[in-house]
Amino acid sequence: METYLPYQDSLTICRALAAVLLPLLAFAVNFFMPAKWCKVTGWVSTLAILFSCILSVMVFNGVWNHLPVHWQIRWFVIGGSKIYAGILLNNLSALMLLLVSVIALPVHIYSTAYMKHDERYNRYFTYLSFFCFSMLALVVADNLVLLYAFWELVGFSSYLLIGFWFTRQNAIMANKKAFIMNRIGDVGLLIAILILFSQYRTFDMVQLFGSEGFVTQSQIVDGNWLGPIRSMPAVWQYIAFGGILLGVAAKSAQFPLHTWLPDAMEGPTSVSALIHAATMVAAGVFLLGRVYPMFTSVELDILAAVGCFTAFMAATIALTQNDLKRILAYSTISQLGYMVMAMGIGAYASSLFHLVTHAFFKCLLFLVAGIVIHQVQHIKEDNDLDIDPQNILNMGGLRKKLPLTFIAALIGSLALIGLPLTSGYLSKDGILIQAFDWSDDKSIWFKLIPYGAIATTWLTAFYVARLMVKVFFGKFKLEQFHPNIKYHISDGGLQYKAPLVFLAAASLFPLFSLNPVLYEQAWLYTAFTPANYLDRVNIYHTIIPIGVNILSVFVMYWAYSVYFKRNSWSFPQTGFLFRLSYNQWYIDKIYLRFIVEPFMALTRGASIFDLKVIDGFIHLLTRIVIAISKLAAWFDHNIIDGATRLLTFMVESIGNFVRGFQRGKIQYYLFSMLAIVLALFILKILI
Repeated sequence: METYLPYQDSLTICRALAAVLLPLLAFAVNFFMPAKWCKVTGWVSTLAILFSCILSVMVFNGVWNHLPVHWQIRWFVIGGSKIYAGILLNNLSALMLLLVSVIALPVHIYSTAYMKHDERYNRYFTYLSFFCFSMLALVVADNLVLLYAFWELVGFSSYLLIGFWFTRQNAIMANKKAFIMNRIGDVGLLIAILILFSQYRTFDMVQLFGSEGFVTQSQIVDGNWLGPIRSMPAVWQYIAFGGILLGVAAKSAQFPLHTWLPDAMEGPTSVSALIHAATMVAAGVFLLGRVYPMFTSVELDILAAVGCFTAFMAATIALTQNDLKRILAYSTISQLGYMVMAMGIGAYASSLFHLVTHAFFKCLLFLVAGIVIHQVQHIKEDNDLDIDPQNILNMGGLRKKLPLTFIAALIGSLALIGLPLTSGYLSKDGILIQAFDWSDDKSIWFKLIPYGAIATTWLTAFYVARLMVKVFFGKFKLEQFHPNIKYHISDGGLQYKAPLVFLAAASLFPLFSLNPVLYEQAWLYTAFTPANYLDRVNIYHTIIPIGVNILSVFVMYWAYSVYFKRNSWSFPQTGFLFRLSYNQWYIDKIYLRFIVEPFMALTRGASIFDLKVIDGFIHLLTRIVIAISKLAAWFDHNIIDGATRLLTFMVESIGNFVRGFQRGKIQYYLFSMLAIVLALFILKILI
């Protein structure tokens, strides 16, 4: 039946629904916008997301730390099961609704300038609005089927945006790769949803994962998955977990389905900022938050291990990359690994906290990268240079030429490293401390996880410092390589500067906590954490932040010495470890060698079989049928039609003969009668 709500809750639901549908309205308007008004589409989309942002703030104020608001109507019926669909607004969904719209707004404003000269400007904003609608709908859906539908739409719209410049072969290959790898994860998620429905006979996430939901009433006993409605073999619960993990690994770029995300940099940089910050890649972590009560302790340990390994692996790869956006892409994979690891170790609040802080400083860094790449691209075009505008080896010395961009990049980088006075320090601090707390009663192998997380922090400090030095310090490499080039570069207009200033301010600590060093006092952390978990009960809370950050500063200075002063020992550029990092752990090559090439060989074999055997058999049948038809045609023409023609001739001849006796002349009649009489007389005599 339909849910009836008090007026205030109904108003909140209406605001949330409007916040979700406004980008869809912008998509429809832009889709039908006449070509001569194409430049209007940017502001249509921007105004839509602005009002969505305002409405999201209202929804957040009405829901945060209050009772959840849940509205639904009957959708359809399967057998005896009535399926309901609606909107669920609790702390998690209200937070994500606000985050997506708040991050999307500066990206839209930035895009109006960044994409200004692109010939497909209207198409870009049409796709962008559809992308925002899909993500906003995803976070408020109360039903696993609805969630899956919008999960697919997020993947589809990201496919359109990654391959936006579809005339480039790399962009085509990148969006195909992203689409296919996400389909692998989507199949896993679909299987998990079907298993959950088979066990609990509902798709409603409140009934499933609520504080008194079916999942919390279930347990695994003696190899059986016992639920309040029915029981199944426990293996199905493990398969459901595997399906969810596969979906998360694909959408949030976790090992082994992470390789699509660096290639997704072929899309516009503003798209990269949105995908990497608070939308597509955040969906996997959001899904973990939604279904968190279903995981067993073993499954959480697996999440922790996968997240930690992904974070460490991606950080090692970022050390040696020279493509500016690719470095940030591997940084995103690494930070998502932190979030998944945090979910695995039970640091639910810290994982969501880091999701939010990361959204701001990663979006900031991508917008910075967009400005830098845009300016280098102008230099390339104005001077007809054959260079890669994204290669940091062509940069350097931009600190004085792009002062605001440099300051924004510095703030974003410090937040990414997690140094004090930034939001990244607060959220990462909580993850590291809780990782050591979690490992206290674990075996020695699990103790590798917190140490791996700390090592990843230091690797992050090194590659971020390397990036900053290569891009903003030293001398401008293009001037050294091409002494006669002419250029004039700047931070750009207000549409570039305003998003940078906003995101830089949001990357500092005051937005989340008035205390810059205690993550436990952050309003976002306390909302998801029971009061008894807020005490600083052991020495980890002191020595880990101090030790990690002091060493991070030394690592940053080391990178500065290696790449700027060039008076310090650096890694060899030919060793195994360098090649392992530079070639991205050879994972793409392994996939190519052992999966793609065999699959392509199989498809070629299937094609040959189809052409030679199946088509050959069909062609043989065709020739046989044609031969039979020709024989039938000859038989029909010569035998059937021949017999018919013979009969016709005989009838015609007899008719002509008989007709000769009826010419109307009496003498012929008398002659005929005489001939007949004579014939009869002769026959009589003879007989």
